[in-house]
Parts: sequence; C-alpha cells; structure tokens
Amino acid sequence: MTSIETKTNKIHFSVSGYKSINNYITESNPSIIFILVDENTHNYCLSPFMATLETDKQIEVVEIESGEVNKTIDTCVGVWNALSELGADRKSLIINLGGGVLTDLGGFVASTFKRGIPFINIPTTLLSMVDASIGGKTGVDLGTLKNQIGVINTPQMVIIDTAYLSTLPQNEMRSGLAEMLKHGLIQDRDYWNKFKELSRLDLNNLDALIYDSILIKKHVVDIDPNENGLRKTLNYGHTLGHAIESYFLSHPEKNSLLHGEAIAIGMILASYISTKLTNLSEADFNEIKDLILDVYDHVVIEPEDFEPIIDLLKYDKKNAHGNIYFVLLEDIGKTKIDCTVSNDLIIEALNMYNLSL
Repeated sequence: MTSIETKTNKIHFSVSGYKSINNYITESNPSIIFILVDENTHNYCLSPFMATLETDKQIEVVEIESGEVNKTIDTCVGVWNALSELGADRKSLIINLGGGVLTDLGGFVASTFKRGIPFINIPTTLLSMVDASIGGKTGVDLGTLKNQIGVINTPQMVIIDTAYLSTLPQNEMRSGLAEMLKHGLIQDRDYWNKFKELSRLDLNNLDALIYDSILIKKHVVDIDPNENGLRKTLNYGHTLGHAIESYFLSHPEKNSLLHGEAIAIGMILASYISTKLTNLSEADFNEIKDLILDVYDHVVIEPEDFEPIIDLLKYDKKNAHGNIYFVLLEDIGKTKIDCTVSNDLIIEALNMYNLSL
C-alpha cells in the first residue's frame, strides 16, 4: 500500500515501513534504541519486529504491564527511571510496539523525557492502527478519568503491519472496529455502508478498510491538528462513551469495558440524542443502532448508574466554561459540534439503550 503523508510525518505499511525505519535509524544515528512493549507484544510481536531491524545500535527493551488500568503517571515514572538507568539521552529513539494504551503512554513518555526525544509508533491492535497511533495525541489517565494528562506531539513515523492482528482476540478486534464505524458516521456514508455486510468481509477487505479509515482521520487532523474545530468530530460517541468506560473501570462490581465497547454504546446514545436535537432521521438512527448491536454485546446499565455516569461528563476534554459539549449527527457523514444536552435527554437515551435488547 502507498504510504500516507500527513503534514507532520508519514504512515507506512508493512515492508515499506520496515525499510523506512531502517533508513531513519541510519540517517538519524540514535545513541540507543528503546523498544517499549507490554507482556503481550513482548511475547507475540517483539521477535518478528526485531527480525526486521538492520542495525548494530544498542537496543534495550522496556516492558510495562498491559491494560487501561496501567495507563498512569506511575507507569510513566517507571519507564522514565528505566530510560535514565539505561543511559538514555536526547539522541535516543523510542519505538512504541503495542496497542493504544502503549502508544499513548509511550508517546507521552518520549515527549516529556529530557523535554522530548523522537519516537516511532508501531501499532499492533486494530484500535491503535486506525486511531490511537495516528494524529499525535499522547497521554495517560488520571485515576479512572480518561486521557486527562498529555500533549499533542507526532511520532517520526507510524508503521502499519496488519500481520500483528493475527495475535488479537475477537473482542480486541471489535474494539478497534468501533473507531472505524465512527469514521464513517462522521465523514463518509459510503464508507459506513461498507460495514453493513460485516459477515462478508475478509482480510483483504479489512486492509482496504483500515487504509480508508486512516485517510479519514488524517484528513481531519491535517485540517485541525489542535482540536479547535473539525477534530472535535473525532469525539463522536466519546463524551458518554468515555464516562461509561471510566465508570465501569472504577466500579468494583462491574466488568470493565474495552474502549471500543464503551464507544459503541456512546455512539448509539449520541445517535438517539441526535434525533432529538439535530434532526437525524429515525431510519438512520435505527440503522446505526441495529448495526452496532449486531456487533457488540448489549451491556446492562442500571438506573442507579445513570447519575454517576452523568457526573463524570464534567471531566470530558471538550468542555469549556463549565459547559458539557457533545458531537451530534445531522446525517450520516455530517456532524454538528459543541452541542449542549440536558441531563433529562441523556437519561432518556440511556433508558432507550436498556430497552434495545
């Protein structure tokens, strides 16, 4: 596949990606190469990646624990200490080999260590390929509050190799699919329509869909890198989705949700709210709801959960001047940003979701 050039870097695919990283290492001459992994990518992805490197530079592997629960400043401190102990300097290079948690955290670690050292993202999950590793957002959670600490800083390059997806369980694949569905909903009805026959899609279709999804995000980020306008649309489904994800992560009696599982719920809720506030048609809402519920398990959100979830909305990053802002749909492929939504309508949407079994 042809490399995708953004305003700040390039996104390479498979063999051409590995050629590009080797050329970059030769030209930039890093003092030490650090490869950040978690236990899963250490076991399943590190060896095949190491086999692609053509360098005699010192290579150090730093491992963190996987999972959203470890996307914290404490984990960053551990990595920063490891970098210091292993002799990292401002000419070192960090390669983030992993999913969205790892590329978010690794990018933040690199962006702040010694006021910034170069890094490269090699996403190994569908979610990180189409979303987390693209666009320069880095950061960590504050307790269970999503992505409260971070900076926007792009990697030197991103390498997409879908061979890594063979190591993923189905729930992780579905988690990444949510962001692809979102890209269709906010930008391109034709792209959305390609997901209506999911059972007919094969790996060749998936590669093309991933490529198109990256193009959609690249288009948005190139226009609005700092999220002053258009980039806000990428948060469709995330306002309530992040609140639900945080709530389930912190509640001792709830099973935590993967990011995409929570965002899938958030997109159904935002679509319902859109029928009330921005004239999304009932037909489009039902199409969105039915497709998402065909893919994702229905999660029971008890009435006593509603208020704590709504309370978490105040931490959403799109908020300003005390107002909570939603991204809503006027049509599939057409969004409206900075929409305010009453608590009563949010509760109505949550009740609708519970009745959608």
